[in-house]
Amino acid sequence: MNKYKELKVWQNGVELTKKVYQLTATFPTREQYGLISQMNRSAVSIPSNIAEGAGRNSNGEFKQFLGIAVGSLFELETQLIIAKELLFIKDITVFEEISKVITSLLNMLFKLKLSIK
Repeated sequence: MNKYKELKVWQNGVELTKKVYQLTATFPTREQYGLISQMNRSAVSIPSNIAEGAGRNSNGEFKQFLGIAVGSLFELETQLIIAKELLFIKDITVFEEISKVITSLLNMLFKLKLSIK
């Protein structure tokens, strides 16, 4: 499955990563090595693991990497909530928008994992 760039879940993961980078750019600079770094790395991990899994030799390995992407989504969601609680997110609609994308990606990844034999 080397056509990972054609996967909607990968494309949406890249879009989510862009949104997270835009959001974290508004955080206090003191968070550069804290939440900013953590959230950016979690976001990048999502499409990266989808791509890496797609390049593996077996469906089992692909599913394993999809599972890692799911874990990164849960990690990002937790970090997003923490950022909101710390009042780093000024616009609640941005929080809600990113939360919706996370939920959508989780659903897509679960369905993709189930479809792989």
